Amino acid sequence: MTIVDNRKAFHDYFIEDRFEAGIMLEGWEVKAIRDGRVQLKEAYVIVRKGEIFLFGAHISALPTASTHIHPEAVRTRKLLLHAAEISKLIGKVERSGYTLVPINLHFLKGRIKCEIGLAKGKKQHDKRATEKDRDSQREVQSAMKQHRR
Repeated sequence: MTIVDNRKAFHDYFIEDRFEAGIMLEGWEVKAIRDGRVQLKEAYVIVRKGEIFLFGAHISALPTASTHIHPEAVRTRKLLLHAAEISKLIGKVERSGYTLVPINLHFLKGRIKCEIGLAKGKKQHDKRATEKDRDSQREVQSAMKQHRR
């Protein structure tokens, strides 16, 4: 079940491969995410010292769940992957010019997971072409709907 999607990732990048990662969260963050108080619009994934981190994801605290602590809405959260996956991602990012972007947050067996994508950036003309294709698909669908009636 998807909690939140990063629609901007599909607009700005060609997603070539996807990986599912666990996230190291604090208790108040889990409660806030379950309540839907999370945003991935400005978030991205960075590699530091052989580890992968989610940077810029905004989780706003619930007033009831975080009374005794001072929560940071935007903090760097560690992503948990297998060592082989991490080395593969680091190799692609450093050598091939790929970028890592968070695609969505979702539940898997009661745990919150982050789907990250291995992506190449789109140029402006690629974005326009994608938009044009989407518009033409929409027109075809509406014409088919009209035709059925």
